[in-house]
Amino acid sequence: MSVFCLKFVTQTLTRRCCLYDRTHSWRSLFTMRLKTDQFQALFTDGLNGLAEVFEKHQHELRIAGGAVRDLLSGKRPEDVDFATTATPEEMKHMFQSAGIRMINNKGEKHGTITARLHNENFEVTTLRVDVQTDGRHAEVEFTTDWQKDSERRDLTINSMFLGLDGTLYDYFKGYEDLQNHRVRFVGSAEQRIQEDYLRILRYFRFYGRIALKPDDHEPETLTAIRENGRGLAAISGERIWMELKKMVVGSHAAHLLLELVYNLELAQYIGLPPDGDVDEMKQVWQNAKDLSPKPMTILAALFHCPEEVEKMDLRLKVSREEKNLALFLVRHRRELHKSRDEPDSLKPFTDFIIDSRELDSQSKVCELLKYQGEEKLLSELCRWSMPRFPISGHDLRKVGIASGKEIGATLQKLRNIWKKSHYQMDKDELLSHVKP
Repeated sequence: MSVFCLKFVTQTLTRRCCLYDRTHSWRSLFTMRLKTDQFQALFTDGLNGLAEVFEKHQHELRIAGGAVRDLLSGKRPEDVDFATTATPEEMKHMFQSAGIRMINNKGEKHGTITARLHNENFEVTTLRVDVQTDGRHAEVEFTTDWQKDSERRDLTINSMFLGLDGTLYDYFKGYEDLQNHRVRFVGSAEQRIQEDYLRILRYFRFYGRIALKPDDHEPETLTAIRENGRGLAAISGERIWMELKKMVVGSHAAHLLLELVYNLELAQYIGLPPDGDVDEMKQVWQNAKDLSPKPMTILAALFHCPEEVEKMDLRLKVSREEKNLALFLVRHRRELHKSRDEPDSLKPFTDFIIDSRELDSQSKVCELLKYQGEEKLLSELCRWSMPRFPISGHDLRKVGIASGKEIGATLQKLRNIWKKSHYQMDKDELLSHVKP
C-alpha cells in the first residue's frame, strides 16, 4: 500500500467480492472499512438522527460521490451528499412520520429530498439511472441497484459509496485510481461525455486536483474529448465558468489550459480567444501559482485586448467583479509596474490606487502584483492602508478659490505634491502652495 493510504486510511475487512445479482450477471465489488477521524467527525446529532430514520424503515443510506473521495484522501469534505434505496415518496413519508422538516423541493423530480435535522441540511438522493440524455440534461429512473447508480457517474474517483459503518463500496476501481493519482471516466469516456458534455471540463478540473504529472492522460480519453468538444457549445456559460475557474487555480493549470483550449481546439466553444497568448499565460501561472491568484488573474493572460474580454463575458456571463478585474489586468499589466529606480518601492502602485479612488482598486492591484510575480511588493501592499488626502474643496474656498473648475485643478495639483512627499505633507504645508 502507498504512503498516501497508510497515512490516512485504516483498513479492516478488505476484500474484493464477486456478487451474483438478480440479473444473473457477475460483478466485481471492492470493499474495505474506513476508520478515520475525518469520517467519525461527520457523525453529528443530525446525521445520527437521519441514520436512525432510514434504519427504522429498512432503507439503505450511504455517503456518495465527492465526499467519499475526500474522506479517502484524508480530508473532511465540505459538502456531504447521501444516496439511498428509498424513493422520494418513501423518504417524504419517513420524514413526515418522524416530524422532520423538509426544505427546497426543487430537486425532488431528480430524486433529491433535503431534510433538516438539528440545524443541519441533509440532501438525500434516490439511486437512479439515466434513461435518456441530450448532453445537458438527463431523464432519470429510480432504482435500488447501487452499481447501476455508480456506473452513471462521471469519474471512477467520484463513483464510490461509503456506508455509515465505514464500509467502502467501489465498483469501478475508484479507490485504486485515487491511490495511483489517476483520473479516468467510468466505462467509456465517449459515452460519459455524450451524456453531459460539461464532463470534459470536470475531467480536467479533477485531473488538476488528483494527478501528479501534468501530461499523464490516457490517449483514448483525449481522443474522446477532441471528438466531442463541440458539444460544449450547447452548455450554458455559467456552468462552463463554474468548472473553468476551479481548473485554472488547480495544479497543472497552465498545461491543462494549453491542452484543453488549444491542443484539443475547444476555445471557440467556451468563450476563450482562439489565438490566446499561451506564452503569457504560462508565465503568469508560474508567477502567481503560489500567491493564491483569483481565477480571472490567470485567465486574463490569454486576452490580447479588452474586446476579447467582452466576448468572453458574453459567453461565460462572469460576475461584474470578475469582468472588471480582467479588463483592469489587460489594460494595466504593461504600464503599471515597479520603478526601475526604486524596485522595492510600492509608490507606483499606491499612487495609482489613490488616483483611482475606487473602493476595489487595492484588491485589483494586488491581483496585478500576483500576475507580475511581485511577491515582496504584494506582501507590503496587503499591509498598506490608504492615507487620507488632507485637503478638500471646502479648505480651498476658505483661502479664496471659488470656481469649481479652479478648485478641481488645484486639488489635483496639491494631490500630486502630496504624492511626491510620500503622502507626508499635512494640510497647512499643502495650503502653503496655494496662491489665491
